[in-house]
Amino acid sequence: MDYQIRQIKVNEYPILADFLYEAIFIPEGMDKPPKSIIEQPELQIYIEDFGKADDLCLVVETKEKIVGAVWTRIMNDYGHIDDETPSFAISLYEEYRHLGIGTALMKAMLKRLKEKGYKQASLSVQKANYAVNMYRKVGFEVLDENEEEYIMVCRL
Repeated sequence: MDYQIRQIKVNEYPILADFLYEAIFIPEGMDKPPKSIIEQPELQIYIEDFGKADDLCLVVETKEKIVGAVWTRIMNDYGHIDDETPSFAISLYEEYRHLGIGTALMKAMLKRLKEKGYKQASLSVQKANYAVNMYRKVGFEVLDENEEEYIMVCRL
């Protein structure tokens, strides 16, 4: 598949709401929640007022359509480690998953974070999520866990 990874444009920030919804892991056999779920404060922190100094976002585009995004910001989210470590969010529209695009997006963002001088990045992922393997493949390791989730960190 032909695609390009590029920095998001300011006028494209609203699309992050779509990708925030797409990032919600739905276990096998479960129904998708309503789109209004992203209005909850614990999810809004991923996109609210996006564009601050530490916010970074890359999108993947194919045939002039954005089909995925990875973004980081320093926030007190599920994967929060400290106030110097950006947390990841990533998602692709369903039909673009399992093609290596997510891995390419993650690698591009990790490179960008390293260039900006960050020492590490973090994320939270449900243990049942197939993406756990991809995160490990790009360098994330389990830092902490609870019954359902891993807190993972990647040293840059």
